[in-house]
Amino acid sequence: MIDFSYASTIFQDLFKDLSDLDYFFLQLQLQYGVTLVERKSIIIFDEVQFNPLARQAIKLLVADGRYDYIETGSLISIRKNVKNILIPSEERKLQMHPMDFEEFLWAIGDTNTPNLLKKMYEERISIGDGQNRNMMRKFRLYMLVGGMPQAVIAYLESNNLEIVDQVKRDIISLYEDDFYKIDQKGKISSLYDAIPSQLNKHSSSYQISSVLPKDRKSTVEEEILELKSSKTVIASYNVSDPNIGLANMHNKDKFKLYLADTGLLITLMFKDKDFTDNIIYSKLLNNKLPVNLGIIYENVVAQILTANGNKLYYHTFYDKIQKRNYEVDFLLAKREKICPIEVKSSSYKTHKSLDIFSEKYSKRIKEKIVIYTKDLVKQGKTLYIPIYLTMFL
Repeated sequence: MIDFSYASTIFQDLFKDLSDLDYFFLQLQLQYGVTLVERKSIIIFDEVQFNPLARQAIKLLVADGRYDYIETGSLISIRKNVKNILIPSEERKLQMHPMDFEEFLWAIGDTNTPNLLKKMYEERISIGDGQNRNMMRKFRLYMLVGGMPQAVIAYLESNNLEIVDQVKRDIISLYEDDFYKIDQKGKISSLYDAIPSQLNKHSSSYQISSVLPKDRKSTVEEEILELKSSKTVIASYNVSDPNIGLANMHNKDKFKLYLADTGLLITLMFKDKDFTDNIIYSKLLNNKLPVNLGIIYENVVAQILTANGNKLYYHTFYDKIQKRNYEVDFLLAKREKICPIEVKSSSYKTHKSLDIFSEKYSKRIKEKIVIYTKDLVKQGKTLYIPIYLTMFL
């Protein structure tokens, strides 16, 4: 395993001339004290963005055929990190996501619950208030810790959320260091830092001008693209005509941004204050989260849906009779129908937006889904599921 953030200059310079691969592999084994076995060894290029020539070398190394390779790195896909090099066509990209709830349960030693939850979802089984409260406690802990492996390890080793929060602050700091490397004006960092406040405004889309007063979407198009490409955020796009072809109907200029990890969202909301000022930890842990912080539930749903391979879309509309705007939080395409989703941070079953939307597009809807904090219930065409079952949608 070669970590290019620490690798010696002598070794890094080897990638400038790979005309003699026998010499290259000999040097690699000598410097790292390993023995490579043809067709049995794997070589990992960690933080490969620090040596673009190493990434370019993959084409030659794969053609050589002796070993297999894994490349990893933060912001690895950012265009400016690969400027002036040839991106090898041999790369097969795997998008890594923060740990989902199932993986979090495995991490804390609970390997049985995921299978039971899957059975609960598939067979539409209610588990009762007591069991639901127990599951919600675990899920709220997952939201607080998040799915970044370092944060999960910190929780397992310390059982201390203050230590976990510090780890998450370090991760956010690393992200922002990377942002500044590609945007010295700091616009990308500003766009990233403003995500919690933007979600809290409940606007129909991300308002660039409220974050960067002198800019509009058109003037920071490149910065927005870089932020999305970094995979530190999740974009959800507004669909004006919700139908099965959601990918063809969305408005690329009207979008919301969520954080890729909800644990980081909770830390980012109080980034400029001490851990002791972050009321979310105690409020969420004790199930007393204020209604105005319901964006945390919305963010974790966005995170889970994305981890399951879904592109995110939402729909806003104006009701002339009620004279007000409504919004459907998420839309999923299922076969030839769509499933509108409304996320509630409480146990309430009211869902006015969902009802009006369903009346308007009744022929297009397969099933209405309300994600909330209580037990599973099926009422007519509406499925109410506890938020910890979102991973099965």
